[in-house]
Amino acid sequence: MVNVGAPNPEQGRLAQDFVRFAVEAGVLRFGEFKTKAGRLSPYFFNAGLFDDGDKLGRLAEFYAKALLASGIEFDMVFGPAYKGIPLAATVVVELARRGRNVPFAYNRKEAKDHGEGGTLVGAPLQGRVLIIDDVMSAGTAARESIAIIRAAGAVPHAVAIALDRQEKATENGQDVAHSAVQYVRHQLGMQVCAIATLADLLLYLSEKGGGEMSAHHARVLAYRQRYGVNQGSCS
Repeated sequence: MVNVGAPNPEQGRLAQDFVRFAVEAGVLRFGEFKTKAGRLSPYFFNAGLFDDGDKLGRLAEFYAKALLASGIEFDMVFGPAYKGIPLAATVVVELARRGRNVPFAYNRKEAKDHGEGGTLVGAPLQGRVLIIDDVMSAGTAARESIAIIRAAGAVPHAVAIALDRQEKATENGQDVAHSAVQYVRHQLGMQVCAIATLADLLLYLSEKGGGEMSAHHARVLAYRQRYGVNQGSCS
């Protein structure tokens, strides 16, 4: 969902379509899940379950549509190891299919000591770099990617994620007022684009209505009231 100026109905539909897709694919699940921050979350988003060609291709379509609608400018794409690698690869293929052909690169966790060597694979890092990942919990992966990009002499310009949980980050074991996304925007000065947000998930659950979905909505809403922050998804 894009939050630039007036509300955009097309982007709202894109976010709802994505939430529906993630639920139907079993990637977005409801229950009780422990987060990295130690919270008990009533929902869990596991992008690793986009685990076949059809799901991954559809996911790339959502990323590409959200990015092209956001107006964010970038010269290349970077996929942080490990989940970011297939995401970056499939998204650049989809962007090229839509007429926006850009190079991409990714990093290894361990340096290769033979062949081309090093930790970077793909196109040389240069210009304004877009980082693609699944979610942003503490911003740690984003900071690691930023350091790699800057070390190569390029500019870490923006981050694209699938779902913005819109919840408070933790620092030294304590909740803080801002989310990881807000930290990346305001402290690191980068643009962030999310296909959908927690607000979009709540809207989806409220529109489904009745029975199990109402129960999920109540639990997710209570979680947001306790841990949530207010923010848009692309800016």
